[in-house]
Amino acid sequence: MNGDASLEQLRREGRVVIVGASLAGLRAAETLREKGFAGSLTMIGDEPYEPYDRPPLSKQVLLGMAGADRTALPRRRALDATWRLGVPATGLDMAAGRVRLADGDEVPYDRLLIATGVRARPWPHAAEAELDGVFVLRTRDDGAALARRLAERPKRVLVIGAGFTGSEIASACRERGLAVTVAERAAAPLVGALGGVVGAVAAELQREHGVDLRCGVMVTALEGDATGRVRAAHLSDGSSVETDVVIVSLGATRNTEWLAGSGLGAGPRGIACDAGCRAFDIRGIVTDDIYVAGDVARSPHALFGYQFLSLEHWGNAVSQAETAAHNMLSASSDRLPHLWMPAFWSSQFGVNIKSVGVPTLGTEIVVSQGSLADRRFVGVYGYQGRVIGAVAFDHARWLPFYQELIETTVPFPPPFPTVDRRPEGRRPVDADFPDPSVPTHGPTVTLSGYSPADRRMTFTPAH
Repeated sequence: MNGDASLEQLRREGRVVIVGASLAGLRAAETLREKGFAGSLTMIGDEPYEPYDRPPLSKQVLLGMAGADRTALPRRRALDATWRLGVPATGLDMAAGRVRLADGDEVPYDRLLIATGVRARPWPHAAEAELDGVFVLRTRDDGAALARRLAERPKRVLVIGAGFTGSEIASACRERGLAVTVAERAAAPLVGALGGVVGAVAAELQREHGVDLRCGVMVTALEGDATGRVRAAHLSDGSSVETDVVIVSLGATRNTEWLAGSGLGAGPRGIACDAGCRAFDIRGIVTDDIYVAGDVARSPHALFGYQFLSLEHWGNAVSQAETAAHNMLSASSDRLPHLWMPAFWSSQFGVNIKSVGVPTLGTEIVVSQGSLADRRFVGVYGYQGRVIGAVAFDHARWLPFYQELIETTVPFPPPFPTVDRRPEGRRPVDADFPDPSVPTHGPTVTLSGYSPADRRMTFTPAH
């Protein structure tokens, strides 16, 4: 559909299909209705549930404070949508404008939004992954099953992977008084997301809260007993851990397999799209009827050297969905770029951790406020001579200030004294991120693509 008349026809009687009954899918659907879309709206989801919130699964649900069935996302408005739940999408015919479903049905569209997100990476050895007591945590069903098992008071829980999710799970287990071992192949928790300087603080935090933290090791095998229940894990340093619950937290896989052979630019790193959320085909040509939002998207960000970023962030999913929905119904001159500032938060071991920008791009870090020793600080990351990210441990009130520094491309280290004069030295040190060619657990931002020389610019969000 082209031209004003076609857009008006789309708004009145067009067909929009959203694959992914997710946070991004729901917010996009709501935005479409708010923008006056009166046509047919179909929501396709592989789970049998309407959209729900995932962060509580590793926090309140595991603590027994809320049931997994109490995590439904609040609705901003009625959608008047056709829901196709529990039926995964299995293929896409771009030429015919149709989405194929697992039940053999095909759903036609004039505009398509893909918001299929990610899934938990399973334990790689299938037979071991099937042992009773081995879990992953991503879905509502995962959260409910794991919460039931933790309520049975297992003797020891083993968490494989000390990224944000693994660390939050370990924190919840300790809060429930359970013995916990965490195995992490990197030198410390959170290093993939925040680097070794901050990771060392996270390691001390875990050990002080009674976690048996094993770093620099890999789990080589899980062992079951005669009844098929997990009983032990074997580690690369030759040691073993007796355990009756294993939680595999090895990161996420983007849900793109169903697009194989479709001609869309989709692969293991996600679906490439332009700044307006329009998907690219395999030739690198932007489509005009297929959009992408949320964890499955790879999009260029003007503020970070136009690198393609894959962001596993709650706020990004909402913002990108709203932008995609707006652009679906707009002429090219009225479309908006997706310019959300990456931001992330986590609560673990009594500490609130928040970040802005892209710490994983940073090569240096300076503690600009507070103290690492006190576990209350702001660390500022530098990249090619400019401020690129910041992380706060129990010091989040300063983050809006650092966000502004990132948006206005202030030089690194920040060239002015701050209010707090206690930090250690104010001298930048190596942020100590692991070699990017070595997989680590838990980065929430994945850099994927071209890395041009940085350019100086002022970042002005669209309103």
